[in-house]
Amino acid sequence: MTATLPTSHWTFELRSVSTLEQNLIDRGFDNLYHEAGITLESTKSFAVVVSLNGEFIGCAKGLIHLNGHEPSGWFHLSELFVLNKQRNQGLGSDLLLKLESALKKQSIEKIWLWTSGAESTRFYLRNRYETFKEMENWYSDGSSRIGMSKKL
Repeated sequence: MTATLPTSHWTFELRSVSTLEQNLIDRGFDNLYHEAGITLESTKSFAVVVSLNGEFIGCAKGLIHLNGHEPSGWFHLSELFVLNKQRNQGLGSDLLLKLESALKKQSIEKIWLWTSGAESTRFYLRNRYETFKEMENWYSDGSSRIGMSKKL
C-alpha cells in the first residue's frame, strides 16, 4: 500500500515553466511513448514559395509529421499567404495544388489546418477541404476557429 501526501503538503503556483522543468516534462512524455511502444513523433518544415521577378508573393507552408524518420502521412498546413495586391487571381488555389502535388511525392496522404471567417472557409471548401471541427466564438469578434482537412 502506498501512502499519498495530503494536498496541503504540495505547493501550487501560477507561473511559467522553467527550461529545466520543460526538459523533465519532455523526457517524461518520451518515456511514456517508449514504454507504450510508440515511435516518437517529430516534424519537418515544408513549404512552396511563389515569387514574381524574384520578389516574394506568397507561400503555403507547414509541417510534415514524422513517426521516427518516416512520414506519418499527415501534413499540418499552418500558413497559406498571398500578398494583398496578388489576391483573387487564383494564386491561393494554385499554391495549394503545388503543395498537394509535392506532398504526395513525400508519401503524405492527408492535410489538416485551422482557419476562420466565411471567406477563408469558402476558399478551402472550393478546394475540396472538409470541416472536421468548429470552435465557436474563438476570436474577439465572435467568429469561429474552423478545423479542416483533405485526403489527397
